[in-house]
Amino acid sequence: MTGAGSGGMAMNGFPTRAPIELEDRPREQQWLVDTLWGEQAVGIVGGEPKCGKSILAMDLAVSVAAGVPCLRHFAPVRPGPVLMFAAEDAGHLVRKRLHGIARAAGARFEALDIAVIDVPALRLDHPDDRRRLQQTVERIAPRLLILDPLVRLHGVDENAVADVAPILGFLRDIQRRFETAVLLVHHARKSGATRPGQALRGSSELHAWGDSNLYLRRRDKQTLMTVEHRAARGLDDIEIELKEDEDGEEPSFRLRQPPPTGAAPQPEPPERRILQALAEAQAPLSQRQIRERAATRHKTVADILQRLVGAGRIRHDAEGRYCLLASQSEKPVPAANGSNPDAARFPVPATHA
Repeated sequence: MTGAGSGGMAMNGFPTRAPIELEDRPREQQWLVDTLWGEQAVGIVGGEPKCGKSILAMDLAVSVAAGVPCLRHFAPVRPGPVLMFAAEDAGHLVRKRLHGIARAAGARFEALDIAVIDVPALRLDHPDDRRRLQQTVERIAPRLLILDPLVRLHGVDENAVADVAPILGFLRDIQRRFETAVLLVHHARKSGATRPGQALRGSSELHAWGDSNLYLRRRDKQTLMTVEHRAARGLDDIEIELKEDEDGEEPSFRLRQPPPTGAAPQPEPPERRILQALAEAQAPLSQRQIRERAATRHKTVADILQRLVGAGRIRHDAEGRYCLLASQSEKPVPAANGSNPDAARFPVPATHA
C-alpha cells in the first residue's frame, strides 16, 4: 500500500503527498501585487459597464510588467511579463491607455514587458483558439494573463453552469500548468446584491471561481473598489478617481486616499458565511456544498442548518438540499454585531405588496 507521503506514482491512482511535503510559501511570495492580487491567482475585475474595469486591469498590467505600484500604492511583489487580449479595444486605444498609465506610474512605456495578442477574435469555447492560447502562454511565460472582457470571448450561455464551467476549468488549468495569474474582466448587473460578487452577470460559478477579485461601482460621483480574496483579508470601499492628461485622452486611476490599515477584523461567524453561501447560490445546495463554500466544519454546518431550519429561515427539501426561504432571500445577511454595513453600499430594492 502506498503511504500518504509516497510522493511517487502508485501502480494505480494519483500521486499523493503528506501535509509536511506540501509547498510552504512565505507571506511575501503569496502576492503578485501586495494585498491586491494573489500570486498565481485566478479572478475577476468586475463592475457595471463604463466604470473603468479595463483601465484598472491595464493598471495591474503596467504594475506587474514594469515593477511599479498599482494605483501608485500597491507594490508588485513578483514583477514579470504580462500577456493580454483586449477584445473590445482597437490597438491604438490599448496603446494610448497603456501609455497614459505608464506615464502616471513613472514607468518607461517603451520598456513595458507586455505582450498584446494581436488577433481580431479569441474564443475560449473553440478548441483551436484554446490550443493557440496555451502555446502563447507557454512562449511568453507571463506572470499575469489578462482577458478582457469575458463576454466577447465565447458564445455560450453565461447563466448555464454546464457552459461556463469548462471555460473556467480551462483557465484554471492554464494557471496551474504554467504557474501564472489569470485575470478576467467581466460585467456586473445593476442590482441590490448584498455582496459585489453576487452582482456579476451569469452563473454564480464565476464568483466562486476567483481567488482574487476586484469590484468597481459608482456611488454618486465616486468610484469605489472592493478587494476580495479566497485566502486573505479583503479591502472594502477604497476610493479611486480617474485622472486624465492635459488632452483628456490618456486616463488613469489613482487612490483618493490610502486604504485603512487598522487591525484586522474578527472572522465572520459560521452562520453568516452559511447564509451568504445560500444567498449567492442560484439553486438549493447540499450540506457538502454549503460546507465547502462556507469553509466550515461538517458538524458546525449540520448544527447551524438544523437551527436555521427550526427557526424558519431556510428550507430543507426532500432531496436533502437547503435554500433560503423567499422572505429571507430579500434580506441582507446581518453582521456579527447586528448591524448591516452592506446596506448602504448595496441597497436592496424595497418590495411592495
